[in-house]
Amino acid sequence: MNELPEAVLKPGREKSARRRHPWIFSGAIHAIAGAPAPGDTVRVLGASGEFIAYAAYSPESQIRLRVWSFDEAERIDAGFLKRRLERAIAGRADALDETGACRLVFAEGDGLPGLIVDRYGAFLVCQFLAAGPERWRETIATALDELVSPSGIYERSEASARRKEGLPSRRGPLRGVPPPGPIELEIGGLRQLVDLVEGQKTGAYLDQRDNRRRVAAHARGARVLDAYAYTGGFAISCLLAGAASATLIDASGEALVLAERQAGLNGVANRCSYLHGNVAPELRRLKEAGERFDLVILDPPKFVHSVDQLQRGSRGYKDINLLGMQLVRPGGLLATFSCSGHVDSALFQKIVAGAAVDARREAQILERLAQPPDHPVPLSFPEAEYLKGFMIRIL
Repeated sequence: MNELPEAVLKPGREKSARRRHPWIFSGAIHAIAGAPAPGDTVRVLGASGEFIAYAAYSPESQIRLRVWSFDEAERIDAGFLKRRLERAIAGRADALDETGACRLVFAEGDGLPGLIVDRYGAFLVCQFLAAGPERWRETIATALDELVSPSGIYERSEASARRKEGLPSRRGPLRGVPPPGPIELEIGGLRQLVDLVEGQKTGAYLDQRDNRRRVAAHARGARVLDAYAYTGGFAISCLLAGAASATLIDASGEALVLAERQAGLNGVANRCSYLHGNVAPELRRLKEAGERFDLVILDPPKFVHSVDQLQRGSRGYKDINLLGMQLVRPGGLLATFSCSGHVDSALFQKIVAGAAVDARREAQILERLAQPPDHPVPLSFPEAEYLKGFMIRIL
């Protein structure tokens, strides 16, 4: 076996890695011995030369090393990757069926940093978001084909994370047949049309599957406003649970067309109305028109992509929550979410509390909402807990 390149950490910069955090930043590295190419495996050593981990090398990223394993006896090869994939898939056994959807692999959450794999019925959609999984792309695709036997595996490696890794965007079939346009699936009791090629992320927002049910449990008889509705998952779930009506707002006309089709599939089209436009101005217009709702849902896209966007993104969250609260009738409910990993639950609560003060509304948290079990959070990697939300009563 050829000797692996080595990365030696600086004295005093080893604590995080010793606590099994899977990211090692460029500033923690004292020296690289050898000439690793992007995605190559390196041995990570402490300042005194002791073994810490095996990691994938990414010369273009501030996250210079992403840890594959802290076990020195491990070998990072096709067998290792297949075992990790098997373990991840076995952990989703309850979610695997021929008509549903779930996240099969959640990157660092499953010990496969930078790799996302979602299942939509007979198809898999993959994202290779870091140099490590990119290096092993074909090996991973072959292993998934053997383990799951899907009709096709499609790649959606387009996220901004790839740019930070110095990788180009890529989209297209990896194995089997390509997806045949929007496919109909039942996800969390909701009949959905999922476009694996053109839809957001890998086709749908699987992380809100359980939260839709929990929010819908409060919706019987309610007049609902679903802001950032996308294809209407929250609104339609609420209508299926007995909501009186739902108004959906989204900036994407294509998403609202799909939402209208999904409303028809689920037999609730006669209780839906649609507003096509940017959400914040539409919320202001509804407020000025004197509209009030029993349940307002705010599920915006990520407002904070990096630390330097935190202040501006926090203002954005405060602004929309202020407007949302002003649209809730006294005694009604606000379901509000953030999917920005840089905004933790404590900060998000502080932002929403500030919005309540400015709105001059008393508010109570009834329930805390988070990502589902197929998006697991390692104890040593709290950054994986990116989705947080509150069910709030507005008094």
